[in-house]
Amino acid sequence: MGNIYDGVFRTILNDCRKLIIPVINEIFEEQYNGNEEVQFFPNEHFIDQQGTANQERITDTNFTILGDTQKKYHIECESSLPDGKIMVRLFEYDAQIALDERELTEETLTVTFPHTAVLYLRTYKKTPDKMKYVIMTPGGTVQYNVPIMKVQAYSLNDIFEKQLLLLIPFYIFSYEKYFQNYNTNEQQLEELKTEYQNILRRLDKLEYQGVIGSFDKRTIIELSNDVIQELSQKYTNIQKGIGDIMGGALIETEARTILNQGIQKGIQKGIKQGIKQGIKQGIEQGKNQGIHETKKENALKMLKRGKLTIEEISEDSGLTIEEVKQLAGL
Repeated sequence: MGNIYDGVFRTILNDCRKLIIPVINEIFEEQYNGNEEVQFFPNEHFIDQQGTANQERITDTNFTILGDTQKKYHIECESSLPDGKIMVRLFEYDAQIALDERELTEETLTVTFPHTAVLYLRTYKKTPDKMKYVIMTPGGTVQYNVPIMKVQAYSLNDIFEKQLLLLIPFYIFSYEKYFQNYNTNEQQLEELKTEYQNILRRLDKLEYQGVIGSFDKRTIIELSNDVIQELSQKYTNIQKGIGDIMGGALIETEARTILNQGIQKGIQKGIKQGIKQGIKQGIEQGKNQGIHETKKENALKMLKRGKLTIEEISEDSGLTIEEVKQLAGL
């Protein structure tokens, strides 16, 4: 695929690797509990083709889950129309992954193919429910299915109930064919904004419950915003409407992180100067920093609207005139 969606997929997998486990459970009907170790391997492979130089192939994912048993997986993310060529690429990747981890004992070569699947971001009439390998050998024919996961087949409730949080950055694809309506109809755009506010609330709840960490939540939000901005380039109202919601959530998350850092610093200081006094100072410092970040966020929103003077924004936001000028780049 070689585009931003490919990068988003790899990023969320590498930075929040535990999120792949519920997806693997869904695709392959596994029973992993989520505590298994996920071990990633290099994505670059060189395909040796007779008569030509080695060609580099970059897989989207190549990893092993270490549970009661050890299984290797290979997942590709695809947004284009199915044309049959992806099966050739998949097999090339799988064969090279198997060769990379070959076992050679005396005169016996043993290769183990990974469990392979494709994640389709867009669903077309031609998008199949599964693909199939048929390998004819002198010793017999081997065939097995390559399952397909279609992002657009999962509702928001499905995603959260099954913990398929890895799909959230690509959830906007479910609305792609309605972009023209959302961009020109303010009421429909508000409905889409409400949907994303709901996503943020549910992510907050999962963070509060300890299901995901603050880093995972921030990564999901940031990558979701990246996909939204890329996919809706021709629709400025969608970019701004949903972008403001996701961007505001990122600022809030950052402010909360600063607050927690302030508290932590205060706790560490309290170890030396007195636990009680240090915690109190840390909480106050963290709160002040968080409040200041909120003031900056409000000032930035007012600057974007362009309806108020620097002095008016200073008065409404609580920042100094110099601070507002700095935000405005003056």
